[in-house]
Amino acid sequence: MLAIRLSDEIESRLESLAKLTGRTKTFYARGAILTHLEDLEDYYLAAETAARTSRGDESIHSSEDVRKSLGLDD
Repeated sequence: MLAIRLSDEIESRLESLAKLTGRTKTFYARGAILTHLEDLEDYYLAAETAARTSRGDESIHSSEDVRKSLGLDD
């Protein structure tokens, strides 16, 4: 369970949207969290991969090398 505090403006906007569409505020809050959670997970995964690459812990392969190794240029 999660409890969050929202500004009066955000609470009002959420309430208006819920009334307009017949959905609950929870429906929209959950959707917004899930959407942005996926974005944040993607961002931090990319940032960690970039850090490993910078440290030399992650290999980089050109598209040309990958195509050759898979026999796609034949």
